[in-house]
Amino acid sequence: MFGDLMGMMGKLKETQEKVEATRMRLHSVLIDEKSNDGLLKVTITANREIKHIAIDNELLKDKEQLEDYLILLLNKTIDRAGKIHEAEIAAVAQEGMPNIPGMDLFGK
Repeated sequence: MFGDLMGMMGKLKETQEKVEATRMRLHSVLIDEKSNDGLLKVTITANREIKHIAIDNELLKDKEQLEDYLILLLNKTIDRAGKIHEAEIAAVAQEGMPNIPGMDLFGK
């Protein structure tokens, strides 16, 4: 019994380390989005950290339009990054979870 418990604890620790390594790797995964007309471009990491924003001079003429563009594009990009982040972390966590009968944590 204790051998199984120790093995499970070791597996959980290993999974925790893999999840942390995945989080670190996601800092280098870049997501690029641009507005439909190409006047605004945003780059963020899969950890939802903004890395770059490029604004066409045409948008600088209309503050309200620029604000609308930023809100829409940042939300779209953050949503996309969040989905990538969650999928990557879930895959690593699921891989390392012990198989406990009756506990279907990930809906296999």
